[in-house]
Amino acid sequence: MSSPFEMSDDTPVYVISVAAQLSGLHPQTLRAYDREGLVSPGRSAGRGRRYSLRDILVLREVQRLSQETGANLNGIKRMLALEAELEQSRQRIAQLRAEAEQLRAELESTRAVAARLAGLLRRRAGGAQLVPVREPRVSGPAPASPEPPPAASRARGELPAAGQAFPAE
Repeated sequence: MSSPFEMSDDTPVYVISVAAQLSGLHPQTLRAYDREGLVSPGRSAGRGRRYSLRDILVLREVQRLSQETGANLNGIKRMLALEAELEQSRQRIAQLRAEAEQLRAELESTRAVAARLAGLLRRRAGGAQLVPVREPRVSGPAPASPEPPPAASRARGELPAAGQAFPAE
């Protein structure tokens, strides 16, 4: 929210009598649902309950589940928890799919760059073989840092050998 006058669906604004009217339930029922933990309204400075639009929707859902399934409050509480968990899982799946798609795009981009570099290397080196960028790790002392390529090879635009850094321009 960018200003104090904007409200979200989670902003606690409705007193219990208005929330009861909007949800079609008795205020005493709303108090019982609060005690059971089905709905947790916000509190005013004087500790009065303040319900948000989301709270009203949950109250309506509790009423619907109670009428349609005949489940007790503990059963309804469990159903609501499972629905919330399912929604979180769906959001996580969507997030992971987006990340996987981004990684696929990055991989394709990397493959395209590697293919272009391989083509450049073959043209410049007359069909020379590609060499790994990194040497395999071997236990033991760290290898000595490689020498930079001679100035003549830099002048011809040749690529450094495996394990060597690109020279600074």
